[in-house]
Amino acid sequence: MIKTRSGILFYIITIGALVGLIFFVLHAGKQLETSIGSTLTANPMPKQALQQNAHSALSHPLAVFIMQITIIIIASRLCAYLFQKIGQPAVMGETIAGILLGPSLMSAALPGFSQFIFPAASLGNLQMLSQIGLILFMFVIGMELDLNVLKKKAGAAIMISHASIVIPYGLGVSLAYFIYQKYAPPHIPFYAFSLFMGIAMSITAFPVLARIIRERNWQKTRLGTLAITCAAADDITAWCLLAIVVAIAKAGSLSAAMYTILFALIYVLAMFFIIKPFLSKLLSRKTEDKNIHRSTLALVFVVLLLSAYCAEVIGIHALFGAFLAGVVMPQNWNFRNNLIHKIEDVALVLLLPLFFVFTGLRTQVGLLNTPELGITCLLIILIAVLGKLGGSAFTARFTGETPRNSLAIGALMNTRGLVELVVLNIGYDLGILTPEMFTMMVLMAIVTTLMTTPILNWLKVTGD
Repeated sequence: MIKTRSGILFYIITIGALVGLIFFVLHAGKQLETSIGSTLTANPMPKQALQQNAHSALSHPLAVFIMQITIIIIASRLCAYLFQKIGQPAVMGETIAGILLGPSLMSAALPGFSQFIFPAASLGNLQMLSQIGLILFMFVIGMELDLNVLKKKAGAAIMISHASIVIPYGLGVSLAYFIYQKYAPPHIPFYAFSLFMGIAMSITAFPVLARIIRERNWQKTRLGTLAITCAAADDITAWCLLAIVVAIAKAGSLSAAMYTILFALIYVLAMFFIIKPFLSKLLSRKTEDKNIHRSTLALVFVVLLLSAYCAEVIGIHALFGAFLAGVVMPQNWNFRNNLIHKIEDVALVLLLPLFFVFTGLRTQVGLLNTPELGITCLLIILIAVLGKLGGSAFTARFTGETPRNSLAIGALMNTRGLVELVVLNIGYDLGILTPEMFTMMVLMAIVTTLMTTPILNWLKVTGD
């Protein structure tokens, strides 16, 4: 703080002199324009020019992108809060928010406003950043899997898990036989379409299931442990199968895909038998620390990105690489939980909602405008529930579970949620799904996930 009069006077004189110097230089600089033959004119800016400048500033790619992120986060948080109030997972609220911001509602109700917020030229940036969010999310899913639980709780869990994949997979492939000619893209061979439909029908959303179990405090109960183990085994199997299907679809033929599958197998073995021991040894001391150092975090991100890069180059998709990178992280759960908390804050709040909106922009409920399309959508939902819920419940009952617990396990395994949306977007990007088929499958994912909580409430199971 200036305390003396001389100090104040010095401050005023200095600032005044500098301001005067700037104005003098600017005025003198005008003479330079005429001396070099400049054609610049000092016309006053008209109102039309002001409007053009304002429009240009508002439509600048960076301004549009910042506005998109702001609107997406607000809509996602609001819908997540409302859905949690009615007992549904927050992720379903975020999913619905994405659909509401897409052509199914906002584009139809406010086409001009929708075009201003989500112009076609901006969607590439939105998709790219959403993919980064997905890579981080799949990395978190991989870290949340406890392979030791699979070893200890095998048997019934493995039977239920594999049945919950094989049964809906078979029904999905069978369904593809009847809808292929009408709903598959003309350039996609039947084997790619049918194999992908099988995967899309057999997915379980492990993170959503795990969060439902935590919200009900079932994580230490026998039913909760069994469901978590089933979902973990399901996730690993389903993602391996998806990697094979993606390899086949990208290669263009079954024989050409064998090279991709061979390289993928080498990559997976290298991750488990080279990278996993290397990380465990290198980070053995650092995993005991309460705080993760930046150098450790940098190493983790390098492994994550290189794994995603290798998977993408091989032809089995970067998301599988991110998932596998999470699986091979050191098994110290303090380290994993600290790492998950660091990543989730950015991935789940900032980046992942971009994926929901990008999915919503692709979901066009208005395309299902005929009775035939509506009936087909209902048939897909029915077969999805029959295969996943019915198959899991039947197998659980066969292994000795009570009828109520069997249905509870079936309802939990029928939860598809976000992971299903990830799979569907992969299929859409590969050209396996048409916009109509993509919309029907998204609706199936939403309905089957929303069913879970009401069924569990109706069953009144305690988890024991």
